[in-house]
Amino acid sequence: EVIDGSSTAPHLRRARVFDEGGRGLMLVAQLTQRWGTQQTPEGKVIWCEQALPAGI
Repeated sequence: EVIDGSSTAPHLRRARVFDEGGRGLMLVAQLTQRWGTQQTPEGKVIWCEQALPAGI
């Protein structure tokens, strides 16, 4: 989970080559099983889930 003080809804977007930001949520979406957001009075929480390999 990551806490973000901004109340704006996150959205997936492809960053251009020279963009300084904007890659985080796209990476999370590609590398995890599920992700989502939860609005809070202070902003939002962005969460993700990743399955562990068998036997761990």
